[in-house]
Amino acid sequence: MPFLPDNWLSLVAGLVILVAGAWIVDWVTTRVVHGAIRRVAARTRSSWDDRVIERKVFARLSHIVPAAIVFYGIGPVLGVTPAEAAAGTEPAGLILAWTLARRLSAAVIVMATAAAFSAFLDAVNDIYVEAFEQSRSRPIKGYLQGASLLAYLGAGVVAIAILANQSPLVFLSGIGALTAVLMLIFRDTILSLVASIQIMSNDMIRIGDWVSMPQANTDGDVIEIALHTVKIQNWDKTISTIPTHKFISESFKNWRGMTESGGRRIKRSLRIDMNSVRFLSDGEVDRLSRYETLREYMTEARRKIESYNAAKAEGDPGIIPEIRRLTNLGTFRLYVFNYLKGNPRISQEMTVLARQLAPGPQGVPIEVYCFSSDTAWANYEGLQADLFDHLIAILPEFGLRAFQEPSGSDFAEALRAGGGERREPGTEEGRTGS
Repeated sequence: MPFLPDNWLSLVAGLVILVAGAWIVDWVTTRVVHGAIRRVAARTRSSWDDRVIERKVFARLSHIVPAAIVFYGIGPVLGVTPAEAAAGTEPAGLILAWTLARRLSAAVIVMATAAAFSAFLDAVNDIYVEAFEQSRSRPIKGYLQGASLLAYLGAGVVAIAILANQSPLVFLSGIGALTAVLMLIFRDTILSLVASIQIMSNDMIRIGDWVSMPQANTDGDVIEIALHTVKIQNWDKTISTIPTHKFISESFKNWRGMTESGGRRIKRSLRIDMNSVRFLSDGEVDRLSRYETLREYMTEARRKIESYNAAKAEGDPGIIPEIRRLTNLGTFRLYVFNYLKGNPRISQEMTVLARQLAPGPQGVPIEVYCFSSDTAWANYEGLQADLFDHLIAILPEFGLRAFQEPSGSDFAEALRAGGGERREPGTEEGRTGS
């Protein structure tokens, strides 16, 4: 049997016409028909059809039409039917061309269908994010990407089976022997899929959460949760992309609880010079008693101290009694506490403390521990600044000094106080020592 028939030129011309016709149909479906569908969708009130158009679902489906034309048109063009191809009554060249064309076009149909399905899943995610508020706390993009991956894998197996003219079960039966290789190839995908399920089921992160992961140098808002990666926009507007499984295997801090509680913690210390700590004189007690923030405390403290000291005065006149007196540091600490309790910008439903920490080489720390009722960053920082501006400025009223390590100007002042101004060498004053 000859490899090619005598009319092979007419057959080549028919193939060229078939390919050209398939290309024209592909152009018409992707440009004209798709454009008409886009215009119709733009006139509707619903937005779901716009998302489907934007994801090019119909554009990918349109590739099925030219592939189907080749699949069904190759037989009439070559004059080969499935029965003739099976019987081998036609020239081998025609049967080979008919077989390759049909298998390739069938594989294209399968892969185009998988691509359209993947695009449709992307459109579903867009519709879900746009239409449902719970999309921020329950994103489904990771699940949809997993389904898309499975669709591509399935389509790939079917396409290979079509090209090899074998049942897909033949390839699936060999997957067991390739499990180790597949586990190695899809390790990150499997880890990410499991991590996505755990993240969603445990509500670990949501879109919009403020997340800090120091080991990844990341601190900002979550803007996307996908199958393989989580995107975080840092405060400097850079984007960090972190593998999804890192949120299961490594530690991170989610600030959502702070936002939902309605209070943002202030924990900052003011260090007091220990050399300025002393007892208050009677005149200072009288003066501080006029402060609105201290009035009730000072009145009650003076009453208790006077009662206690009066009992001590009845003892042996030869012994100096251990009497109680108010200190400027203790009074200042109570002033800080009452000042915080009276500040409307401080949340009174949460912990409010003004406590003294252990003294050290840098003085006595008075720590402010409270919660701002406004969690916005700028307002929170403004409140902190206002609090400590006031506390630092009022320290002299209590006879206290803030501790500050000496600077160059302090050493210069000490030198001037100890030996006069420094003279330049070579001058008259320097030579005479005056």
